[in-house]
Amino acid sequence: MTDDRIQTFLHSFDSEMPEYLCELERYSIETNVPIIRPQMQNLLKFLITWSRPGRILEVGTAIGFSALFMSEYAPEGCTITTIEKYEKRIPTAKENFEKFGKSGMITLIEGDAADVLSGLCDDEGYDLIFMDAAKGQYINFLDDVLRLMSPKGVLVSDNILQEGELIESKYAVTRRNRTIHNRMREYLYALTHNEQLETVILPVADGVTLSVKKQGEYYG
Repeated sequence: MTDDRIQTFLHSFDSEMPEYLCELERYSIETNVPIIRPQMQNLLKFLITWSRPGRILEVGTAIGFSALFMSEYAPEGCTITTIEKYEKRIPTAKENFEKFGKSGMITLIEGDAADVLSGLCDDEGYDLIFMDAAKGQYINFLDDVLRLMSPKGVLVSDNILQEGELIESKYAVTRRNRTIHNRMREYLYALTHNEQLETVILPVADGVTLSVKKQGEYYG
């Protein structure tokens, strides 16, 4: 959402990713598989380096780029659980985890995220939850995601501005996108008006929210 010249200038300061991630990024561009953008990469890198999560939950694996990216900056002993339902991408993600030596750290759960999340039960909770799945489903995942967050956990929700469409009237977007438009606005309202959460909306990449539980607030 920032001027291209500013983006180019800012990216000139980015540190290099490991070569295998650069290779995977090039592959995603060539095959039109959406992955997290450079701005989002930098934000995730910062959050993981700062918070040093012991357990990460990702909703939406695709070909595994973001899980692999997070694994590079997570502290020793951190585990990553990632959920994916698109059958055509699951074998590629698994192959990438194995190929790059991360299958011991990253666990991929196959299935619809709503079903998987409702069945997850973890007393410790997840220290970082990265939401990057079907945008119209975020609102349906929210209750379980909040239940699964550790008391000091961070919920990161990506692509919340829908390439800028979210600021438009629902009648200004194509009919096929109106359901997603309405649900994402509902999701943002739910995050920002939940008395047990503190949420900030950032115009980073295609928009991102960061949500934390207020001190002393728990979900069961």
